[in-house]
Amino acid sequence: WKNSKHYNTGARLVVLMREICNSLIAQATKYVSGSQIFAMIESEEAHQAVTMLKTTLHVCGTFKSTYFDYKATANAECPANTWKIQNNALFMRLDGFLERCHDILDLTQTIVQFSKLAKIEVGGTKGKTISEGIHQIFTEFEAVVAQFQQMDYDLMDVDAEAFDIDFGHFKDKVEELEKRIGSLLTESFEDSSDFISRYKLLDSFYGLLERPTIENELE
Repeated sequence: WKNSKHYNTGARLVVLMREICNSLIAQATKYVSGSQIFAMIESEEAHQAVTMLKTTLHVCGTFKSTYFDYKATANAECPANTWKIQNNALFMRLDGFLERCHDILDLTQTIVQFSKLAKIEVGGTKGKTISEGIHQIFTEFEAVVAQFQQMDYDLMDVDAEAFDIDFGHFKDKVEELEKRIGSLLTESFEDSSDFISRYKLLDSFYGLLERPTIENELE
């Protein structure tokens, strides 16, 4: 930027940065694809998918941070030729990809948390009925996830606009299931006869209690 006679212009910097962003996105989708994520989920390795998505977010986020570091340096060392470029002109597509990664991370973590429901057995006088209700919710959740897997696009494809609608439906259904979990959890908590049994009940739902809808129901 300091010495070039041809490439130290805003227009050319925009082109170069967009190309790098597109390369990052392309490399990220090779590293972790939608089909890989679902394969890991099916083989009960969803935690690995979470780790890979967090790595992707870290790399892309670090790239943006590095750009802003160099922008500050360029502005300080080349005051007559600063980087007067709108961030949106550079990062619109990369930001869209980062948002997609956050959504898929949310999806994957939700699947990890809901997987606990399959093994929960509640005690107390109403234990059998409540346990059956919990297992029914898990069955319905599995159906929602299976429906998501049938989408005709790759989850990581930032250009697949249908994802936003499908993910919105997924979140709506999950919120509905969470309200039912919260109600059953509250009922079981009230049915518990002593401190120890209540503690064990809450411990068995560990990971799910932090979800806002369930937390509000239990509050």
